[in-house]
Amino acid sequence: MSHCTRPAQHRQAAIAQHAQAIDTQGFFNLLTSPELLSVIEDQLPEYRERHYPPTLTLSMFLGQVMSADGSCQNAVNEHNGGSVGNGLPALSSETGGYCSARKRLPQGLVQTLVRETGRRLDANVPEGWLWKNRHVKLVDGTTVSLADTEDNRAHYPQHGNQAEGVGFPLARLVGVISLSSGALLGAALGPYQGKGTGEHGLFRELHEVFVAGDLMVADSYYCTYFLIAMMQSRGVDVVFEQHGARKTDFRRGQSIGTRDHWMTWFKPSRPAWMSVEAYEAFPDCLEVREMRVRGKILVTTLTPQEVSKNELGRLFADRWHVEVDLRHLKTTLGMEALKCKTAEMFEKELWVYFLAYNLIRLLMAEAALRTDAVPRQLSFKHTLQIWLAWSGRRYFSSGEEDVEILFALIAQKRVGQRPGRIEPRAVKRRPKPFVRLTVPRQVAREQIAKRGHGKKLGLN
Repeated sequence: MSHCTRPAQHRQAAIAQHAQAIDTQGFFNLLTSPELLSVIEDQLPEYRERHYPPTLTLSMFLGQVMSADGSCQNAVNEHNGGSVGNGLPALSSETGGYCSARKRLPQGLVQTLVRETGRRLDANVPEGWLWKNRHVKLVDGTTVSLADTEDNRAHYPQHGNQAEGVGFPLARLVGVISLSSGALLGAALGPYQGKGTGEHGLFRELHEVFVAGDLMVADSYYCTYFLIAMMQSRGVDVVFEQHGARKTDFRRGQSIGTRDHWMTWFKPSRPAWMSVEAYEAFPDCLEVREMRVRGKILVTTLTPQEVSKNELGRLFADRWHVEVDLRHLKTTLGMEALKCKTAEMFEKELWVYFLAYNLIRLLMAEAALRTDAVPRQLSFKHTLQIWLAWSGRRYFSSGEEDVEILFALIAQKRVGQRPGRIEPRAVKRRPKPFVRLTVPRQVAREQIAKRGHGKKLGLN
């Protein structure tokens, strides 16, 4: 087989033709709009004609991360079932070819598609979806668990409080999510522990996501002098909850109203991670606005002429959306514990999850546009369920009439409005009475072979 050397327009036509052939199976047809087709073409390397070219591999990978089964075997079986249904020949049921194709899939292609889908979706939202005609970007961090393999442990060590061989490798990630569309605009990934792996260190990789005129909203962890100064230098305003280490005294500063004043923050000492040159480039002081609203002390760079205290309180309450969005990624899509056994494939799998998330958000945005709603009123899980049922359909065409039905179905389910909702962080259903595994699994197997099951293993 020879390497693919066809002109760009021929390769683009091949991509679109292949996407149409797998339309009933996966997401890839959503990526073949004229705007993104050139992005895909630029990222695809030269490749040999194989049973699993990069476009098909990406489509199957996307379906795999959203499947309740999620195994490579199920992905191959679903592809073969769809091929036969479309009058195409089935491939081998062995997974080796598909697994090798996943390894060859360029991670840069997936990362670029995530960023481009998020950027284009956020850039084209109607004015009515914005907050005071401004793009609000939510920031938060979380952790994900990896498969317990030697390669994963080498790159992403387990929590330091766990005994060696008992816990799971952990990765930390920080994401920037649009308040208006829910799209993931950028993400940074690193080990759970180590130099430069905290949320602030990872967030420094995401500054380019913010442009002049944006508004950043985050919790108290991000309320630091240097981050606020950095955002101001980019023309970005911020709304944070006050950091617990900083005391707020409304008797000081320039009063604006009841428990609302301007304060001067002076530059703190240089942190160890910052160079002397970078430190000296920061201003010696900052003027920030502090206020107490809805039981919280908020810090912002917005003036009273731009926004009132109560409006800021309502905006900060919307910060909770980023918590729900991360829950959709980890729980609804199943990203909380990933399965790939090498760090390289884990990172690729993570970005495929991000792409699947953004494509669901794309469907929600289109449904909202067609039904005079806003995306935050629609249900992410309902949209995912509708799409999974739709993409496996055998009785719908791809015509405009059926597409309208798809978006109408997505828009039918609206999420409840429950401001101030409080729920206990507890579960009612009791877990099964298994003891905790406190030694490496291989050691436990050897003990079971010698002594049998039970508490005498010392596993409780």
